[in-house]
Amino acid sequence: MTINPTKLPESFSKLSASELNGIIKRIKAKLGNRLLILGHHYMSDAVIAHADRRGDSFGLAKIAAETQAEYIVFCGVHFMAETADIVTRAEQQVFIPDPTAGCFLADCARIEEVKAAWQVLRSVSDMRIVPVTYVNSGADLKAFCGENGGLVCTSSNAAAALNWAFGRGDKVFFFPDQHLGRNTAYRKGIALDEMLLWSSDLSASNSEDVIRRAKVILWDGFCIVHQEFDSDYISRLRREDPQVRIIVHPECDFDVAQSADDMGSTAYIIDKIKNAPVGSHWAVATEKNLVNRLKEDYPDRRIEILQTFEPACQSMAQISLARLAFLLAQLERGNLINRVAVDERYAGAARIALKRMLELNA
Repeated sequence: MTINPTKLPESFSKLSASELNGIIKRIKAKLGNRLLILGHHYMSDAVIAHADRRGDSFGLAKIAAETQAEYIVFCGVHFMAETADIVTRAEQQVFIPDPTAGCFLADCARIEEVKAAWQVLRSVSDMRIVPVTYVNSGADLKAFCGENGGLVCTSSNAAAALNWAFGRGDKVFFFPDQHLGRNTAYRKGIALDEMLLWSSDLSASNSEDVIRRAKVILWDGFCIVHQEFDSDYISRLRREDPQVRIIVHPECDFDVAQSADDMGSTAYIIDKIKNAPVGSHWAVATEKNLVNRLKEDYPDRRIEILQTFEPACQSMAQISLARLAFLLAQLERGNLINRVAVDERYAGAARIALKRMLELNA
């Protein structure tokens, strides 16, 4: 990914929220259909208010692939902007307000490590292995899947991705989020002892024989935010209110997922609560901005976060109102800063893997 980060000038950092909102609204009106601002559900209220479309990773990838906008500003983290650049046309340009907004989960898997593991897995078993990467990963890993008969998935379509993969192979190599892989595979009826958490150390618990028997090989990656939830707190809530409904994101630990009443992507969680009965009580395990927005949108339902504090994604928080306003001001002047352009060495193969994802019935 090619990025030329530009420091936020002091003149913008000192502006009030009202002044920043005025700048953004004026430029949006001026650029009209040439500009599309995409906002992930984990964005702050201040930023999401300016998004033309909001959604989870899967929804926003579809929107990016279909839009005719010349400028696409992605209010999310870097892998999301990369994905948008890959699925859009050459004449479209993707930008991110803060290029340093990364993702701990995406950084859990590096291409060199994945390739080394792939070589070992292929040498140990002659069974067909299909690689599946979570969208929370770099363009090089998406390209790796495209080159090796695999695909990308999101939390919205991970089950469909596993169905696709098992329709073409005997084993699935799933990275980088072990929890999404484990929770999804278990729901499909794959037993825990048929899943292997990959380690480069071929010990007794990770021997060649164990690799041969495994149906799903999981990478040892995880999301910091979704590790903040635990099953003990669920037990406590149920003692206080046996009617509480627990809904969690599939990036949560296996024990949390098993203790919950329901599990799904951010889009799924929103839809479930939207259609819930008035007066129902929900405890939600995902990032605080989404949960707090649900509280505001549905005051006739009791909604709380599944923790005593509010787990927050610090990388998402880097996309501030000031950075969004500054980026738009530069675009207005023709100064194309913070552009995200995926190297064509990876873009072509990554596009194949993403196309397979977008064609799934999520």
